[in-house]
Formats: sequence, C-alpha cells, structure tokens
Amino acid sequence: MNMKFSFSGRFQGYNRKKFQNDLISGFIVGIVAIPLGMAFAIASGVKPEYGLYTTFVAGILISLLGGAKFQIGGPTGAFIPILFAIVMQYGYENLLIAGFMAGVILLFMGIFKLGSIIQFIPRPVTIGFTTGIAVTIFSGQIANFLGLRDLHKHQDFLSNIKELGIHISTINKYSVITAVICLILILVTPKRLPKIPGSLVGLLISTIVASLFYPDQVATIGSTYGAIPSSLPGIHVPALSIEHMQTLIKPAFVIAMLGGIESLLSAVVADGMAGTRHNSNRELIGQGIANMVTPLFGGIPATGAIARTATNIKNGAESPLSGVIHGVVVLLVLFLFAPYASNIPLASMAPILMVVAWNMSERKEFARVLKTKTAESLVLLTTFFLTVLADLTIAVEVGLALSGIIFVKHMSSLLTTAKVLPVPSEKNEQAAAHVLVEQHHCPQISIYAVEGVMFFGAATLFEKAMMDETHDKPKVFILKMAAVPYLDSTGESILSGIIKHFHKHGGRVLIAELQNQPRQMLKRTRLDDFIGQEHFFEKTGDAISFALTKLDHSQCHTGKHFA
Repeated sequence: MNMKFSFSGRFQGYNRKKFQNDLISGFIVGIVAIPLGMAFAIASGVKPEYGLYTTFVAGILISLLGGAKFQIGGPTGAFIPILFAIVMQYGYENLLIAGFMAGVILLFMGIFKLGSIIQFIPRPVTIGFTTGIAVTIFSGQIANFLGLRDLHKHQDFLSNIKELGIHISTINKYSVITAVICLILILVTPKRLPKIPGSLVGLLISTIVASLFYPDQVATIGSTYGAIPSSLPGIHVPALSIEHMQTLIKPAFVIAMLGGIESLLSAVVADGMAGTRHNSNRELIGQGIANMVTPLFGGIPATGAIARTATNIKNGAESPLSGVIHGVVVLLVLFLFAPYASNIPLASMAPILMVVAWNMSERKEFARVLKTKTAESLVLLTTFFLTVLADLTIAVEVGLALSGIIFVKHMSSLLTTAKVLPVPSEKNEQAAAHVLVEQHHCPQISIYAVEGVMFFGAATLFEKAMMDETHDKPKVFILKMAAVPYLDSTGESILSGIIKHFHKHGGRVLIAELQNQPRQMLKRTRLDDFIGQEHFFEKTGDAISFALTKLDHSQCHTGKHFA
C-alpha cells in the first residue's frame, strides 16, 4: 500500500518510496553536518554546541520555508572570518543580535523581491572574496593542527600569522599525529568508501587513537570549551535596542549580504544538479526567518551550504523533508552522544576545516580570471587581498566600485558617433561612413549615426562630437539612432541641450530609427514634443527625403560640393 500525501508544489506525488529516499539522504547529510557544525562554531570563536543548535534549527526552517527544493542550511565556512571578527569586537551576545538583524534584512529583501539583485555582483568579486575567506580559514587552523599553545587571537591576518611564528616552538607532536591521521582519512575515505562521510571517519578514528594511545596530551573540545550539553538551551530573546541596532547595523548587513549570496549560489548549484528551479525571493524569506529564530536558541548565522546540498542530492533526496530529517538527526546525536563529543581533539577538527577551505577556494576559477590579464584580474586580486588583509566589507565595497568604474569605462568606449552619407547603390537610402569623402557631402544637411549606450559615462563624448558639428551650422541635422538601445537621464539631458542649441541657431533636428526605451525617455521628459512628432522617422531614408524639402536651393547652385 502506497502512503500518498495530497501535498502540492514541492511535495507533489509524495509517497512511501520518496520518504524512504529522503530518510536515507537526510540521515547521511545529518551525519556530515555534525562535525562541520562544531568546527565552524569553534573557528567562529563560539562554543561547538552553538554550531549544532544552528544546524538543527536553521536546517529545518530553511528546508521548510526556503525556495530551493533540496537546499541544506546551516553554519558555513564563508561566515567564519566575519563571525570571528564580530565576536572579537562586540562579543557573543551582540553576535546573536547581529544575526537576528541580518535575518530581518534578508526577510525584507525577499518580501520586496530583491533576490535578483545579488546576481549582479560581478564574478571576479565573488571569486576574490571566496578565495580570500578560504585562505583565512586555512591559516586559522594551523595552530590547532600543530597544537601550538598560548597564542593570542587577533582580528587581522598578519598579526595572527606573526603569532604562529612566535609560538612555533610550542609545536605538539601528538597534535600533529592526530591531525595527520584525520586528514589522511578525510582524503582516502571518499575514494574507497564513497557513501561514508570522510570527515566523520577521520574525526572518530583520530579521536579514538588520541584517547587510547596518548590521553591528555592534546587539547580537546572539553578541555578548551567545557562539556557539550546534551540538550537544547532555553529560548533567550536577545536584548535588542536602538543603540544595539545602530552599532551592529554594518555587521548585520554584511552577514545578510553574504548569507544571501551564499544561499542563492547554493540554490543555483542545486538546480544544475537536480534539474529544478528555485525561487530566489522565497529563498531569502526562508533564510531570513531561519536567522531570526536561530539566535533565540543561541545559534550563529546560517545560510545555504553548497557541499551539504550537493551531498543531499547525490544521495537521492526527493523533497525538502530530507533537510528536516538532517536537522532531526543532528538533534538526536546531540541528545545521545554529546558527552563523548567533549573528547574530540581540536587537532581533529583542524583538517576538516582545512579541507573545507581548500574546496571552497575556487582556485581554478581564480587562475582562469588571472590568465585573462584584463581589468577584471585587477578586481579579483584587489578583492582577494583586501579580504585577507582587511575585511570582507571593505573588499566587497572596493571590488564593486572598481567593477563599476571598469564597466563605465568600457561602455563609454563603445559609444561611437560617426558622420555618414547615403549609399548611392542602396534603394532604401542607407547611410554609411565610407561614402563620406572631401567635397562629397551637403553642407546644409548633416547625418550622424550614433551607436552604443548613451549614459552618464559616455554622454560627454557624444556632446563634444555633436557640438563640433555646429560650427558648420547645417540647416537640418539627422540623428540615426538605430544602434542606441538605452538612454539614461544624463544622456537625455545632453541630447536636449544639443537639440536646443541647434534650434537656437535656426537648425532643425530629425531623429531616425529610434528604439523603444530611448523614445519612452524622450516622452517622459517631453523632449519629443519639443523636437516635434513629425520629425521622428522609422527609416533614415524618409528623414533624408524630408530634409531635402528644407534646403536652400540657391545655395546648392552656387556651392562647390557634389552631394
């Protein structure tokens, strides 16, 4: 007997077989998420249990309320440098407030349908900061890998690297052995046993080895952070005030932006793997609600996790229920095995995060953009170095600003304005620049072909070219604008000034082959009424025929030009 549900949408045709598939994929992803949740929390400067709380609460809410069918949510590596900096500067309580505020921002971004805006962030910027975050995560785990002692944590990269150098003499050979065992198992397990999570195998075996052969020789979760409680904390509402909001709005905005980018990138990857189509605005709403609820349980900010989402799909997930099951698995493990988790060495957590950093580094894409040796390479390197040496906020701001400047410069160079004449062999009187030669044009009619986007970055070039033409004072000025797809307010203002200047000197302006967007802009500003509706033509040939009726024929008889 089939157990069918009358669900619609993402649960359409749900049955017992699909539930079994969700159960298997949810269980596997839950097991994968446990060591990652603890590792991400520790690297972010908070207790490991907060990572598990986040995985449980946010994982369930993002799956149920988000816009991607197979999305797995939870703490991710991308957040580590940001959250660590917030904890260092503002403290854990304020991190919860910043996370809640980020949730509110994401919620409103989804409600106001701003999901598509994130896709306009240039690829070199996202590659740059993702690779920079990976370097920060990797370098941050060197101390635990080597078992270094007495290090002081700093917010900036160079100071932390300096600390490593100062304390390199405190290296612990037992920590190195533990970390190497875990790393080898993480790398080998997927090749030999692809269905079993390598991070979990590495964590378990290295912990057992450390406990049996050299107990009390390496730092553990318990010795560093205390025992992990085997229950959820009580609901705690963060003390949100106007003062807190003013102080934390910037870190909250950074969390929201990165969370939005990461979740939508994960959704796109999932669409490519599963052949689905996500709803970006609903995804942001789900992420927003999850990040508003998670701090109530002491959890850290969460987003879509690309690797766990991919694992979910590869293991046969059928619906969002697999994500819910993954959260429940984490909760059950927390209840049953929390006391044992206290024995996990920090050296066992380090290789897990190092592998995460290596996988998220986008090194191939980084190298590919660098090989282009274009302005985008500069954007990439600038964003990367600022992410590592300064912080993500500055990196993204500068990266976007550079990308904007490069785009404006490139687009402005594409706007061309060329004087043209009709091609004699063409029956429809097409105009072209190659016909124009000395003493072979009509001084009473000037025809200019404009090509490219007329916007603020290129408008002054157009103005200079046109104003130079006024010295000849033609009676009729024809603008062929078939190749102008877009006209902004600056371009319209420049065009308006040129047309009024020609009218002032007794000239007449005709517009030919104008596209829809520029025409609508002229209507909104009523410049089309000033030009005169009868002076707009669908074909340049018609504009030329009209212009010929406005010539001073006495000048034609006495002139030296062969037009």
